[in-house]
Amino acid sequence: MASLRRLDQTLSSLGYCSRKEVWELIDDERITIAGELADDAGAKVDPAQVSVDDEPLDHPDGLLLLLNKPLGLVCSHDGREGPAIYDLLPARWRRRNPGVTSVGRLDKETSGLIVLTDQTQLVHRLTSPKHKVPKTYVATLEREVPAAEQPGLIARFASGTLLLEDEKEPCAPATLSFRDPRTAELVLTEGRYHQVRRMFVACGYTVVKLSRERFGELTLGDLPVGQWRELPLDQFGKI
Repeated sequence: MASLRRLDQTLSSLGYCSRKEVWELIDDERITIAGELADDAGAKVDPAQVSVDDEPLDHPDGLLLLLNKPLGLVCSHDGREGPAIYDLLPARWRRRNPGVTSVGRLDKETSGLIVLTDQTQLVHRLTSPKHKVPKTYVATLEREVPAAEQPGLIARFASGTLLLEDEKEPCAPATLSFRDPRTAELVLTEGRYHQVRRMFVACGYTVVKLSRERFGELTLGDLPVGQWRELPLDQFGKI
């Protein structure tokens, strides 16, 4: 049986309007429930039976998106930090409550794959250290890593002993490989602050370009920069 919720609560949580403004939509005959005009903002409704302006409700069960993040955008809801990935989404999605947020973060100078959702429990589960979702990054380094040094660097990343500056716990083992002397691929199961850049700095190398290509089994495919595609809500199993 579908879960019933108050009409005003449903519409406000999906970003249509405030709870008080639902009465205006009712008075303007813009809301129907199972084909009948709504007359009570407090009525308990099945969201699947509600329409606004003759359109079914927008993703009433939740949102799960894969975004190809451009450079220069932050993963923050704080407008003081500058343009954000959320600015790429439709205005109604940005007004949802719970709000759409990222699963983990990519810093302003990192591009690539990031997952967005309004499913709070899913965010907590996927960012939990216990879940250990593998994430694949491609890093361009400031200088080449000579072929003779690559095995030692690979072993150091995999050792589980690499210690970042100002941290007491070493990084979990990570899988490093090289596409060419300046281009490295790194698979992590952690999500520490600026971790990829700091791991290379700890080994004497500077990352000048960084992108995430994979999150778990998800890849960007041919998704253009700045665009998203929807994922099924059960993409990661039951919440």
